[in-house]
Amino acid sequence: MRISLKKLDPSLKNQLKKTFAQAICDLKDIDESDMFLKDFFKETEYEAFAKRMAIAYWLKKGRTYSNIKNNLKVSSATIASIEKDLNKPGFKLILKKTEAEEWANVWSEKIKKFIK
Repeated sequence: MRISLKKLDPSLKNQLKKTFAQAICDLKDIDESDMFLKDFFKETEYEAFAKRMAIAYWLKKGRTYSNIKNNLKVSSATIASIEKDLNKPGFKLILKKTEAEEWANVWSEKIKKFIK
């Protein structure tokens, strides 16, 4: 698929982006989200976005460039590019939500063990 590089009207561009974001928000769970993302993106695109998020998460967790590079099969330049973006509000938000989900899962398992 080839996307035109011609500039869109800024108002239309904003409306398209908001509509796309709203469509993602309207997905009800992880299964619907995964189904949409697998169908919408090419496999390599989906993997690239997932890797970007993993790089950000692992950098925040203190993993080394070498560890990330070897595990995710990405370049140092890619890692450095993501590292520069870590202080952007969107990255901060998604990392905060990911860490909250991780925390909730850990405590859920602890509670399950306690109740048994």
